[in-house]
Amino acid sequence: MTEHEGEKAELEGKKPPLLVLVGPTAVGKTALSLSVAKAWNAEIISGDSMQVYRGMDIGTAKIKQDERDGVPHHLIDIRDPEESYSAADFQAEAAKTIMDIAGRGKLPFVVGGTGLYIESLCYNYQFADRGSDEAFRAEMEAYASANGPEALHARLAAVDPKAGERLHPNDIRRVIRALEVYHTTGQTFSEQQEGQRKKSPYELVLIGLTMDRATLYSRIEARIDEMLQEGLVDEVRRLLARELPPSAVPMQALGYKEIARYLRGECSYEAAVELLKRDTRHFAKRQLSWFRHMKDIHWIDAGENFRNKLEAIHGILAGKFQDHLEYTSNQSFLDGGSGQ
Repeated sequence: MTEHEGEKAELEGKKPPLLVLVGPTAVGKTALSLSVAKAWNAEIISGDSMQVYRGMDIGTAKIKQDERDGVPHHLIDIRDPEESYSAADFQAEAAKTIMDIAGRGKLPFVVGGTGLYIESLCYNYQFADRGSDEAFRAEMEAYASANGPEALHARLAAVDPKAGERLHPNDIRRVIRALEVYHTTGQTFSEQQEGQRKKSPYELVLIGLTMDRATLYSRIEARIDEMLQEGLVDEVRRLLARELPPSAVPMQALGYKEIARYLRGECSYEAAVELLKRDTRHFAKRQLSWFRHMKDIHWIDAGENFRNKLEAIHGILAGKFQDHLEYTSNQSFLDGGSGQ
């Protein structure tokens, strides 16, 4: 038996370990995740619904290849913008990746901010066929096109306030799906989610990063300014040149939808940037709301200095994963990084 086969055999009969780091956009997940991954012999699985798409790099704050510092990253650049990708797709592919990483004696480490994707993976949500109605879906798409995403979102909020709170108006695809669930089953999407068994198939550790709201908003605005300097407008222009339909996921993505309006002449550059900053602040608020509804999250103040955050995470992990993995050393962990 090879060493790889032996490690896989050891996993049989017990839950594989899974570390998850969540938090709102711009809170500092990426830099922290690299230090944690190097210290705990981990491989990172992206938990971001937009980073799966090739060519969507700047607007999704996708980590560059030369910034990964030797840490393997998974579920990034696995779809073309024309292709669909769902929470069920993510759950299936991430679960397979987790078993592969754990089977090689490493720690699977999910990092991201897409609440539904991460929660469905952590607790093995069952994505049974809830029924579909193509005519209803087309009707809702036409309604959104004619009246705007906010009007469509208001229809969802009226029948399913919890889903309305969690889903952004610009997330037209998921808003329509939530309305379709109610239309076809008579049960709200939130009721179906709450009915899921909240029992994890993993030896799970959930860590959440939070931050003073004013500081977070300032970081969001600074990040958007940096994205624009890096060429976000040209990135959106290249996507528009692919002639994707307006309902395509990338065209509804935060950062792309707003800049696309400017490029189509629907608003000024300054108005598009202001809209993007506003929408991103709202998005961060919704992310925090989603994660605060999840149980078992160990919250860490991301405003702490880098060493303090590393020490806090080490304290959380030391008693949980020591049996699974050989921790590199306390000193190497604390020396693993110095910035956000």
